[in-house]
Amino acid sequence: MPELQPDILHCIGNTSLVALRHVVPSKGCRILLKIESENPTGSMKDRMALAMVEAAEVDGRLKPGGFVVEYTGGSTGVSLALVCAAKGFPLEIVTSDAFAREKLDHMTMLGANLTIVPSDAGRITEKLMRDMIETARQIAQKPGAFWTDQLNNKDTLPAWQKMGEEIWQQTGGQADAFVQSVGTAASLGGAGHALRHHNPQIRIVAVEPAESPVLSGGQSGAHKIDGIGIGFVPPHWRNDIADEIDHVSTEDAIAMTKRLAREEGIFAGTSTGCNVVAAVRLAERLVPRATIATVMCDTGMKYLSRAARS
Repeated sequence: MPELQPDILHCIGNTSLVALRHVVPSKGCRILLKIESENPTGSMKDRMALAMVEAAEVDGRLKPGGFVVEYTGGSTGVSLALVCAAKGFPLEIVTSDAFAREKLDHMTMLGANLTIVPSDAGRITEKLMRDMIETARQIAQKPGAFWTDQLNNKDTLPAWQKMGEEIWQQTGGQADAFVQSVGTAASLGGAGHALRHHNPQIRIVAVEPAESPVLSGGQSGAHKIDGIGIGFVPPHWRNDIADEIDHVSTEDAIAMTKRLAREEGIFAGTSTGCNVVAAVRLAERLVPRATIATVMCDTGMKYLSRAARS
């Protein structure tokens, strides 16, 4: 049975790349979407969760009988819950009511223990993120704890470089640009690094919420785009990671998720909406027939209750 996988963790990665057919720019550029919803939890974060846990197992930071701690808006927590369940490690998650209820329920179903930090009216703010980080830091003081600390963990970079390599191979070496929204900045940096290795002229575009343009030197603000825009410049960010930074509002991101669902049959989360808005904008400035790759970060099933209300 050559197609049989030894466990669920071997199903992470090697996701499809799909060309958009209806949500396309007027100049004829191709926009290709990396379908990360094919990962076991429906999110690209499965890649980084597996990388962080396995690296810690190898070097002894996570020992048999230990447990994992993380702060998360949800997708990283769900991915860690999957990995920890498969490997038999308890998981302590610090999250908030600001994030999609489906994600919190998913983590719980996979066996994670949740500590909920209250938000300001369901908004994602710098204060909320810093409060979550501090709560996780305190839990991580307990004996046997391994804190993945995603904002500072460089073990994720090889996983994102692999995603970049997949994109390059799937485009047949024809990628002219790569667009990705920024949470920790590791996926943009890792995938972008791999793509630049093959094509030094490729254009790398970072995307952040228009309401919180901190990467561009603006003021931190509140928004409702899960997984990105943490309200301060993440440690993985470097000014040379991207050639430019685009800003997409929550409203525009939500509108694009609806278009993707109704015109392409692709049901994605709001960070994916950000990516596609920025990719379409970029396409209007590039030469005709240029190829732009971007990422479907996760499935819209993680936000179903919100989508029904919007």
